[in-house]
Amino acid sequence: MNGNYSRYVMQNSFVHKLDPRFKIIFAVIYIIITFIAYDFITLAILLAPIIVLHIIATKNVTSLFKFMIMPLFIGFFIFWVNIYTMKYKIYEPDGSWTNEYAKLKDWYPFPISLGGDFHISWEAIARTLGLMLRVYILIIVTTLMVATTQPTLLSRALEDLFLPLKLLFIPTHVIVMIIYIALRFIPTLLEEAKRITKAQASRGVDYKNGKFKDKVKSFTTLIIPLFVSAFSKAEDLSNAMETRGYDPYAKRTKYRIIIPTWRDLILFILTIFVVVYVALIREQIWPWSNLDFQINASFNY
Repeated sequence: MNGNYSRYVMQNSFVHKLDPRFKIIFAVIYIIITFIAYDFITLAILLAPIIVLHIIATKNVTSLFKFMIMPLFIGFFIFWVNIYTMKYKIYEPDGSWTNEYAKLKDWYPFPISLGGDFHISWEAIARTLGLMLRVYILIIVTTLMVATTQPTLLSRALEDLFLPLKLLFIPTHVIVMIIYIALRFIPTLLEEAKRITKAQASRGVDYKNGKFKDKVKSFTTLIIPLFVSAFSKAEDLSNAMETRGYDPYAKRTKYRIIIPTWRDLILFILTIFVVVYVALIREQIWPWSNLDFQINASFNY
């Protein structure tokens, strides 16, 4: 299987056979409820089925570890931001409360002081891990949608979903064509970047070793040719479409008929179930959702 997960991967899995419109709706709703989810238990429940679906659809596990790179990078930065910016309410026995910077005193005998009132707190660690899990789920969901949906079907699904915008006289087919071309260009540009990297490496350009300043200079030898190649390919595509008489504002016919099946009904029911579950947990209607209030991943500072 191709290691490039920004493109369609041809398989015959359950996920590939789903209606692309339902997959887009599911992806959007899933991402929204992921950022609404209140605690780590809910995030773990949201993460588990997505991992299973990804393995079933792509037949690959190593990619799940590669997806962790971006969340780890973001989490490292956000962790230090949380340390110096986040306070939380400390309730006193008399009922009063104060805003202070949290410390690790609840489970670590010596708070790790960073000077002044700032300490590495459990709250900062919990919220950083929560953000990392959310970003990780976001990457898996979007990658799963792109890897299991043909670009033509994806553009057709977007056009159907944008149908209400036509009532506002918005040219949705033009917007969909722009998105379709952008999606088709992503793997092309990645392949072009690999080709340029190998060509520059054969000329002695080192992208891995050296100081940061030297690496920045080396990357200019990659970025500039990549932009030139991208503009050249865009011009060739524009000329080809114009030569074939493409008119973006002309009325277009459709020969692909997308009909929902029982698989899509199952996906729809599961989506409704997940939304209701997260809503109940968020409003703390189910008492077991408050097992450990301190390990929550909420953004409500």
